[in-house]
Parts: sequence; C-alpha cells; structure tokens
Amino acid sequence: MSHTKTPFKALNIAVLTVSDTRDETSDTSGAFLVEAAQTAGHNILEKNIVKDDIYQLRAIVSQWIASTEIQVVLVTGGTGFTLRDSTPEALSPLFDKEVEGFGELFRQVSVAEIGVSTIQSRALAGIANATVIFCMPGSTGACKTAWENIIKYQLDAGYRPCNFVPHLKSGQPACGTRG
Repeated sequence: MSHTKTPFKALNIAVLTVSDTRDETSDTSGAFLVEAAQTAGHNILEKNIVKDDIYQLRAIVSQWIASTEIQVVLVTGGTGFTLRDSTPEALSPLFDKEVEGFGELFRQVSVAEIGVSTIQSRALAGIANATVIFCMPGSTGACKTAWENIIKYQLDAGYRPCNFVPHLKSGQPACGTRG
C-alpha cells in the first residue's frame, strides 16, 4: 500500500449567494469564498446572487449540477429559520447523497465562535451528479469558519485519509482504494 501524497488538483467551482438584499458590491460572503478558493488554487467558473426563492435557487444549482465542468458548488445564505430561508428545502431534494457530517462538524466548530447560537444554523452538504454542494450560513464569519476548518481540506486531493476529490467528475478512487 503506497502512502505517497496525491498532488493538488484544481477544481472548478461555482459560488452562489442566496440573499434578498445583497448585490455584487455588498456580497462579502460570496467574495470571501471566491477569494479563498482562488487562493487555494481552484478555478471559479460561475458566481451568482439569487433571491431567497426555492425555485430560483433550485434552478441555478440544477444547471450547475448538470454541467460537465462544475465539480463544486459553494452556497452561502438561506440556512437560517426566517420565513424566507429556504436553501435546505430547495437543495436537499437534489442530492443523490447527503453529507451529514458537514452540518454536524460545522456546528461543532462554530460553537467555539458563537456559542449555542450555532443551533440555528441549518448548514448542509450533499453530492449530486458527482458534484459536491456545500451550503453555509450567509455571514462572512460563517463562510470563513466553514472554508478554513472543513471545506478547503475536503477539496484538497492530498488531504488524508479521505477527501471529496475522488468522488467528483473526473476524480480518482477515494481513501486509498483502487477500484
């Protein structure tokens, strides 16, 4: 069994901000995710802002899932408990598999930053058509927490023992297995 490090692979990412109030000049969360992904060496293929509307949100993400080029979708916003927050309801039906551990780990990491208020986060993730989708709260701080503590590692082909790169379009076998 070989333990050689897998080289970094730049992934193609789409970033979506879900908000009724933000635009390109005020979207600090989406801007952070774009900058963080690019700094890590990934490619940003799409960036969009959509109103918190279940059908508009689902339509955009469905197009990205169907794309042969987009491997990762990062969604910020719409994960709270207001009447307009609909990201989980919009996107979870699209998942082939849910990544339960993302929401659990996000809330665990967040408790050190915001205390038990983290219980009001409905952060979630899933895989659809070999595309991983991470949905996080709309605050820039929450996006930093998710990226710096979880997502950047799971999008790094060299991270061991496992990462999501092998499960994505044009990926390799996961966790040291050979198929």
